[in-house]
Amino acid sequence: MFSVDNPKNNFKNIAHAFFLSLAITIAEPSTILPLMIHHFSQSTVIVGLFASLLRGGAIAVQLYAAFHAQSYPRVMPYIRRVFLARFLSWFLIGASIFWIGDKNPTLTLWLIGTGLFLFSFSAGFGAIYFKELQAKLFSKVYRGKTMANRQVAGAIASIISGGVAGYVLSRFEAPLNYAYLFMVSSFLMGIGFVIFGSIEEPAKRRVNRKEARFTTFLHNAWQLLHSDTRLRRQIIALLLANGYLLAMPFVILEANSTFTLSGWMLGGFITIQMVGSIVGSTFLWRRISDYEKMLSLALTLMIAAFVIALFADSLVAYGAVFLLFGIALDGVSISGMNLVIEIAPEEKRPIYTALQANITSLGLFFPVLGGWLVKVTESYTLLYLATIMLLAAGLVLSRRLHLRV
Repeated sequence: MFSVDNPKNNFKNIAHAFFLSLAITIAEPSTILPLMIHHFSQSTVIVGLFASLLRGGAIAVQLYAAFHAQSYPRVMPYIRRVFLARFLSWFLIGASIFWIGDKNPTLTLWLIGTGLFLFSFSAGFGAIYFKELQAKLFSKVYRGKTMANRQVAGAIASIISGGVAGYVLSRFEAPLNYAYLFMVSSFLMGIGFVIFGSIEEPAKRRVNRKEARFTTFLHNAWQLLHSDTRLRRQIIALLLANGYLLAMPFVILEANSTFTLSGWMLGGFITIQMVGSIVGSTFLWRRISDYEKMLSLALTLMIAAFVIALFADSLVAYGAVFLLFGIALDGVSISGMNLVIEIAPEEKRPIYTALQANITSLGLFFPVLGGWLVKVTESYTLLYLATIMLLAAGLVLSRRLHLRV
C-alpha cells in the first residue's frame, strides 16, 4: 500500500539526482559548456545561444505537456519515455564531436545544438511529470527536505564529476576530451533514469477533463493566469531571478582571458560551485520551509556573487563567485518548484506548473542577450551591472509575495 514520505522513494529521488548531476555537470553552463562551444566558434553570441539551448528548448512544449498531463491519473509511463529521449540526445552530442569534431566545425555545432535542444525539449515534458510525482510522493515539509537532499547528492556527484572532468580535459586534447565526457556520462545518466523509473506511483484522486482542443486549453490557461494575481506576481519574480543567466556563462570566459585556465583550474571551479551547493542545501535550504523567504535569500546571495565578479582579479575572488553561485542556484531552484506546488489546486497543478515554467523559462534566453551585450560594449562590467539590476528587481518582488492579493 502506498504511503506518503516513503524512505524508499526518497532514496530513489536522491539516487536519480546523483547520477543525473554526475552526467550533466560536464556541460555546466557557467564552466565547461562555454569553453567547449568556444572551441568551435569564437562568437560570444553563439556561446550564449548554446547556453540557452541546454535548458531553453523546454519552453516550446511545457503548456502542451500540461494539456495532456492534467487528465493523467499516473505520469510515470510518460516520464520513462522522456528518460530515453534524454539519454539518446546526450549521447548524440558526444558521438558527433568524436566522429566529426574539427573536421567540420559547423556541422559539429549543428549536431551539438540539436542534441542540446532535444535534451532540453524532452525535459519540458519531464518537468511537468516530475513536479506531479514530487507533489504525490512527499508532504510539504518532507518535500523541502528531499529536494535539499537531492541537491546535496547532486553536488557531491558534481564534485566527483568536476575532478574527472579536470583529469580528462588535461589528459586528452580538445575536442576529443569533450566527446569522451559526453559519451561516458550518458550511461551514468541512464543509471539514474532506471532507478527513478522504478518508483511506484499512486493514482491521482482529482484530475481535470482534457479540453477537446489545445487552443481551448490555452484560452483557459490564459484566463487562469489573468485571474490569479499571486501566480502572476510569483512568475515575474522567478523570471527576474533567472536574470543571473544574463552574465553567468561569461564569468568563466572573463576568468579564462585573465588567467588562461588549465583543465584542473576549470575542474576546481566546478568543485567550488558544488561545495557551495552542499553548504547551501545542508545548512540553509533544508532548514527553510518558507519558500518566499528562501527565494529572497537566494537572490541576495546571487547579487553578492556578481558584485564580487565586478571587482574580481584573482583566482580566490573567482572562487568566491562560484561558491556563491552554488549556494544561490539551489535556493532559486527549490523555492521555485515548491512555490507553485503550494499555490496550485491538485487538479490544476499541471497547468499552474506549465504556466510558471513556460513564462519563467524565457529567462533561459538571457545568455543570448548577454553575449550580444559583451560583443557590442566589449565590457563585462556593464553586463554584470545589468544582471545585478534584474536580480535586485526580483528580490524586491520576492519580498512581496506573502502580501494578500
